[in-house]
Amino acid sequence: MTREEKSQVIQDLTAQLADTSTIYLADISGLDAATTSNLRRACFKANVQLAVVKNTLLSKAMEASDKDFGELPDVLKGNTSMLIAEAANAPAKVIKEFRKKSDKPLLKGAYVEEAVYVGDDQLDALVNIKSKEELIGDIITLLQSPAKNVVSALQSGGGKLSGILKTLSEK
Repeated sequence: MTREEKSQVIQDLTAQLADTSTIYLADISGLDAATTSNLRRACFKANVQLAVVKNTLLSKAMEASDKDFGELPDVLKGNTSMLIAEAANAPAKVIKEFRKKSDKPLLKGAYVEEAVYVGDDQLDALVNIKSKEELIGDIITLLQSPAKNVVSALQSGGGKLSGILKTLSEK
């Protein structure tokens, strides 16, 4: 790889790092071709991009980036694959599901919404992160619950004024 090609790869990686808020680094070394293909397929289905990267080039791209990756450059040793997704927990779910059949991929670290997670022991914490859509759904459910209770109580009162007043006084 020439110096110009390396420079271009660093620029591309820097742009990719700037455009996303969810980056996972994993070790997929030792997987055979069929297993790697299955991992790529699982990533595709979960809308996760998987790419093998050179550690030195990714490290330079992290340095050139505006983001603070904390201890993440320190985990760039050995084989490194980068998983990028819109949903913060999608790569973690793919890794966890895939590890039911295989001992790899191993999570090296992750950068999620300006938070840095280092080590494979962080996988469960990353799986439990809720996406914006999931949080909005939870909030809407919580807001709808009291209204549904009042409406059902009013309907059970028979619609008479005395029943409605009784139900409202109980609530």
